[in-house]
Amino acid sequence: MIEKLVDFALKNRFIVLATVLCLFVWGGISFHNLPIDAYPDVAGNYVNINTQWPGHSAEDVEKQITVPC
Repeated sequence: MIEKLVDFALKNRFIVLATVLCLFVWGGISFHNLPIDAYPDVAGNYVNINTQWPGHSAEDVEKQITVPC
């Protein structure tokens, strides 16, 4: 099978070169359109939790509900 592929590539050089050129151009265009963040955010993910406990102060909520064990 590889022998047939090599024979085809040697006999049809123009088709092989045109295909390689098309793939190269397509890859260049795809790379140019690729969104890249120049300065990635390396900090960890943060989650804000809003907890309500009617009748109690904010300190009680932080101590007894919001702060993980």
